[in-house]
Amino acid sequence: MEYKQWYMEYKIHKNRPGLLGDIASLLGMLEVNIITINGVEGKTRGMLLQTDDDEKIKIMGQMLKKVDNITVSALRQPKLVDILAVRHGRYIERDSDDRKTFRFTRDELGLLVDFLGEIFKRDGHQVIGLRGMPRVGKTESIIAGSVCAMKRWTFVSSTLLRQTVRSQMSEEEMNPHNIFIIDGIVSTIRSNEKHEMLLQEIMSMPSTKVIEHPDIFVRETHYDYDFFDYIIELRNAPDEEITYETFTVNYNDL
Repeated sequence: MEYKQWYMEYKIHKNRPGLLGDIASLLGMLEVNIITINGVEGKTRGMLLQTDDDEKIKIMGQMLKKVDNITVSALRQPKLVDILAVRHGRYIERDSDDRKTFRFTRDELGLLVDFLGEIFKRDGHQVIGLRGMPRVGKTESIIAGSVCAMKRWTFVSSTLLRQTVRSQMSEEEMNPHNIFIIDGIVSTIRSNEKHEMLLQEIMSMPSTKVIEHPDIFVRETHYDYDFFDYIIELRNAPDEEITYETFTVNYNDL
């Protein structure tokens, strides 16, 4: 069998001396490799494991049920959120009703960039919406995530470059492996016919598109929220309200 990764998470009821050593010894005897280990939010520990035998994971899970000091809360093949939780020591906040919505604050930009970088490494069609007030770090995070994924980024529309609205692109810029950055307000409020045609072509490409201000984009186009694979919210503070009335007026005046 080929080597596969697994994510194991357990809650600690009594952190007695030698507990981690005992668990590591059990994994060692089963020849299950520990790739990464970290505390995840309080008395919870997460591990990325690797083995070429799925039966060993099943046996390990059954044995750990008999350990009184811990409760195994997750034993599965790792999701992206699991990998980042072990890497950063905390889970990304997700909307309880809409599980594809992830929330970050400005002091978590490192986690956000890592999250985007992992998404950007994937090839093929995917659409990410990025909500947030002006100057919170949306575009900078997208660029940094592109760098982490070693992908080139291409601005289709942007406020970072003084209200840029592209009407054509070079063959190199239209590479489907690029990350296409779209400002949902600029592309709908300040667009022209050539830009709309270019936008339609890009949206149909098997590539990654990141749309800032996705709510305005949905409101002003025929696309809906089902078209998005991820919705990311970035705030200066957890209780900040993301509202468009205070700054969409300025777009109309330019």
